[in-house]
Amino acid sequence: MPALASHRKPRPRVRSTTPAVGFTTAALASVTLLSTQSALAEPAPKPSIEDVQKKVDDLYRQAGTATQHYDQAKEASAKQRSKVDTLLDDIAARADKLNEARRKLGNYAAAQYRDGTLAPTATFFLADDPQSFFDQTHLMDRMAEHQQQAVTDFRTKQAEASRKRAEAVTSLETLTESQTKLRTSKQNVQNKLTEARTLLSKLTTEEKARLAELERKKKAEAQRRATELAKKQAAAKAEADRKAGEAGDAGGTGTGAGTGSDSGATTKAAKVLAFARAQLGKPYVWGATGPSSYDCSGLTQAAWKAAGVTIPRTTWDQVEVGTRIATADLQPGDLVFFYDDISHVGIYKGDGMMIHAPKPGANVREESIYYMPIYGSVRPA
Repeated sequence: MPALASHRKPRPRVRSTTPAVGFTTAALASVTLLSTQSALAEPAPKPSIEDVQKKVDDLYRQAGTATQHYDQAKEASAKQRSKVDTLLDDIAARADKLNEARRKLGNYAAAQYRDGTLAPTATFFLADDPQSFFDQTHLMDRMAEHQQQAVTDFRTKQAEASRKRAEAVTSLETLTESQTKLRTSKQNVQNKLTEARTLLSKLTTEEKARLAELERKKKAEAQRRATELAKKQAAAKAEADRKAGEAGDAGGTGTGAGTGSDSGATTKAAKVLAFARAQLGKPYVWGATGPSSYDCSGLTQAAWKAAGVTIPRTTWDQVEVGTRIATADLQPGDLVFFYDDISHVGIYKGDGMMIHAPKPGANVREESIYYMPIYGSVRPA
C-alpha cells in the first residue's frame, strides 16, 4: 500500500527580530545610563571669587546679628537671675517671719489648751492652712485682742509668702526661656562662623590672593570716601568758624570760647576716644565686654561708660539713645551703625574714620566708616 502523503504544510521559516530588538533596547539603555552618569559626574560650576567674598561678608554679618541676639539674651538672663535670687532671698525671709508667727500662735494655742478654753481644736493653730478654723467667728470672739492680731498677722504673712512663691515660679520659668534663647543664639553664631571658615578653607592659594586683592580695593574705595568726607567737614568747620568770628567782631563781645554744654560734650567725647584708642589691637570676641576683648557693641558701651555715660548693651538699643546725627555732621565720639539690621557699630574718631571691633579673627582697629553700608548715627550725650 503506497504511503500516504502528509497533510501538514511545511512551517515557513521566519527570521526572528528578537535579537535586534534586544540590541536596540540595550543600546538605548546604555546611552541613557552614560548620559545620566555624565550629568552626575559633571561638577557644579565653582563660584567666582566675588561671589565667595559676598558670601563670606554676608555670613559674618549674620554672625554679627546672631551676636546681638546673644548679647540681648545674656543680658536678659542676667537680669532675670538677679530677680530670681532676690525673690528667693525674700521668700526665705518671709518663711522665717511666718514660722515666728506660727510659733506665737502655737504658744497661744498651748496656753488656751492648758486653760481648757479651746479644748482640742486649738491644735488647728499649728496647721499649715488654718483658714477654715479661723473663719469660725465664735473662736475670734473668745480670743483676746492681741491674740486676734497675731492671727491676722499670720494670715497676712501666709498670703504674702504664697504670692512671692508664685512670683518666683514665674520668674524661674522666664529665666529658663532666656537661657534657652541664649543657647540658641550662641549656636547660631558658631554655625555662621563655621560656615564662613569652611568656605574660606576651600580656596586655593591663588584664589586667596585674588580675594585679598578684592579686599584691598574695597578698603581703598572706603578710604577714598572717608577722605572726601574729611575735606567736606573741614570746609564746613572753617566756614562756621569764619562766621562765628565775624559775628564776634560785629558784636564786640565774642570770646572765641564754646558754650558750657559744648565744652562738656567735647570732654566726654575725648574720654570716649581715649578709651577706644587704648583698646586698639585687642581681639574681637563675640559676647565680650572687656577688658581683654570686645564685640562691637561691647566696645562702644565700655567706651561711653569711661566717659561717665551709661548706654545699653546691644546695637538695637544703642541706636535709640541720644540724638540722631547726619553722616555729614558726625563728630568724634558719635556712634555709627551699619547694615539694615543694625548689627554693627563703631565710634567715630574724625576724618571719616572710626574705631571698632570688626569681627571674629580681627582686632579692634581704625577703619573708614564707608567700609560697610551705613544705617545711621547717634550722639549719646
